[in-house]
Amino acid sequence: MQPLKLVRSRTAVIPLSNIDTDQIIPARFLTTTTKVGLGRHLFADWRYLRDGTPNPEFVLNQPLAQGCEVLVAGRNFGCGSSREHAPWALLDYGIRAVISTEIADIFRSNALKNGLLPVAVDEATAGWLLENPGAEISVDLAACRVILPNGATAPFPIEAFARHCLLNGLDELGFLRSKHGEIERYEAARAIP
Repeated sequence: MQPLKLVRSRTAVIPLSNIDTDQIIPARFLTTTTKVGLGRHLFADWRYLRDGTPNPEFVLNQPLAQGCEVLVAGRNFGCGSSREHAPWALLDYGIRAVISTEIADIFRSNALKNGLLPVAVDEATAGWLLENPGAEISVDLAACRVILPNGATAPFPIEAFARHCLLNGLDELGFLRSKHGEIERYEAARAIP
């Protein structure tokens, strides 16, 4: 995983509530256990027309959204079934942070374990972001705040262990491996002769 400290980006905005994991990555694409390539299927039923061509009306297909690393969405983002493929698809597409007023618990957990930052902000901040697609913002994980173009900031909560792992580019296994020397010393000190 890449360390995530600060994301400076324009925002791509999907102003819908209750975007579920089947909309993020439809079930028909869950046949893989690799993260690579899932970005092309992100929001597939919205991004592509029936003939497979890009839907020019969908936000991620519009020029303003190209290269955006922050996705802003309505309330209850990532609801529905548990599927790690949803954060995998977002990350593979290039999204590093998702901002909403409410992010579903299982999606939040899967996102944090895979290097995607789920950011829950207050209603006023979310409202401004939803009304201003393409705004250049910063998501500062070190300070746990979103910085708007006018300098205003909005704090966001994040569990300390998840924050540590994201800042250092570690997943849970990587964290355990980073403690290998300490674990060996502990075991050696308590070994039965």
